[in-house]
Amino acid sequence: MLLARFLDAVIDEGDFLLIDARGRAHKLGNGAEPRISIRLHDRATERRLLVNPRLAAGEAYMDGTMTIEEGSLFDLIDLIGRNIETFESHWFSNFSASLSRLFRRIQQYNPVGKAQRNVAHHYDLSDDLYDLFLDSDRQYSCAYFDSTHNDLERAQNAKKRHIAAKLLLDKPDLNVLDIGSGWGGMGLFLAKTTGANVTGVTLSTEQHKVSQRRAEEAGLAGKVRFKLQDYRDEPDTFDRIVSVGMFEHVGAGHYLEYFRKAKQLLNDDGVFLLHSIGRMEPPGTTNPWLRKYIFPGGYTPSLSETLAAIERAGLWVTDIEIMRLHYAETLHHWYDRFMAQRDKAVELYDERFCRMWEYYLIGCEIAFRRMGQLVFQIQIAKRQDAVPLTRDYITDWDRAIAADASAAAEYTNIQ
Repeated sequence: MLLARFLDAVIDEGDFLLIDARGRAHKLGNGAEPRISIRLHDRATERRLLVNPRLAAGEAYMDGTMTIEEGSLFDLIDLIGRNIETFESHWFSNFSASLSRLFRRIQQYNPVGKAQRNVAHHYDLSDDLYDLFLDSDRQYSCAYFDSTHNDLERAQNAKKRHIAAKLLLDKPDLNVLDIGSGWGGMGLFLAKTTGANVTGVTLSTEQHKVSQRRAEEAGLAGKVRFKLQDYRDEPDTFDRIVSVGMFEHVGAGHYLEYFRKAKQLLNDDGVFLLHSIGRMEPPGTTNPWLRKYIFPGGYTPSLSETLAAIERAGLWVTDIEIMRLHYAETLHHWYDRFMAQRDKAVELYDERFCRMWEYYLIGCEIAFRRMGQLVFQIQIAKRQDAVPLTRDYITDWDRAIAADASAAAEYTNIQ
């Protein structure tokens, strides 16, 4: 069996049993626990796994043509992660990846119009779906965990504080642009906490409806407005710009366009905070399964290609922070929450969709634990003196706001 021979060449670590479509068992790996056993139910699945394993594995799990008989889906994807270096160094996998790189600019082509269709594929899903696994503020990006807790709600609040601290919102009524404003949580937090005037832009019709409603309900409609608009069509200028979890949808061919527009939107003494998933490796490609089913047009940028575009746009990088395992922990929370309400997800969609979502959440968690994924925050400005010369102001502001929130919560509990 060709597939078994290929897997035998790339699985060095693990205790893996493959049962092929004819019922023959192939024992692979070095016996390291946990034990994982999968069964393939037809020859077509075997062929697809051999030709394009990155795409076919997820599809086979979704369709039920590959079932896990011993171990869990997490164990299986973690096994892939533990052997990823061997897999990627194999000549056949290398050849397949090289072909994909040839077409990456086409895959990531996101002009105005197509970008909105790509966003709708993921973010215009049922509103109820995201309530199943996100925090109460619907922060659909990496949380910020410290050593004192492992609570998703607190970690997402800490993320918002941390970003706000880097925006240097030290004056009243600063005008802030939120590029990719999601369900409005970041914009509402900035307005409520600092008194900033926030404009959020999003391409998701569902997110726009929710964010508008939330601003009205919070009594912040006079301070926060959300627009269903591409950031490239924004005509105004701003004191501060923030973008969280949107840059992954830009595409490498549009990076220079993105930063040139950001420069145009930013006032001369302004500050821009970019928060994005990244990779610790050189530029690459998007996993084909993730691109097809979850994030069409999406791409995880390398730090090198991001910085190169910032340099060409003539902007200053004033601070960089690399957040390594924070997103792995965030995704683990999301998966646990999703599985706890999986029956509701089946009612919203179907079993195949739920299998897809499981594969997505676990696959992304393992990518951050074993496959070189990370999150970076880059603080950007037009002028080198736009922010203080030391980073103390970030920690000082963050802790002060956290202390105020804690005191307010304690007062409320007393009352």
